[in-house]
Amino acid sequence: MKPEIRSGIAVISKKGRDKGRLFMVLYELDADFVMICDGDLRKLERPKKKRRKHLSPTSLELKELTALYRLGRLKNSDVRTALAPFNETLTLSQDAPK
Repeated sequence: MKPEIRSGIAVISKKGRDKGRLFMVLYELDADFVMICDGDLRKLERPKKKRRKHLSPTSLELKELTALYRLGRLKNSDVRTALAPFNETLTLSQDAPK
């Protein structure tokens, strides 16, 4: 069964060069693929096509950003600002000794 990954959810990449990075799901392409961006390396103008199975969903839901995206008013700075607090805790947990 595939994880619940839908538009407006923050996800963490599990595979590829962007492994461990936090992204926002912009929209769903089909049952296997979604388009993601982070406003920094992957901007809104060039979102990344990524398989759902290579993403790990988080509890962070960005409904207001999804609404702005549908209206065509979402900016890269909005995405960066929304992901920043969660991104900091993610990097702190990755840096912690195991």
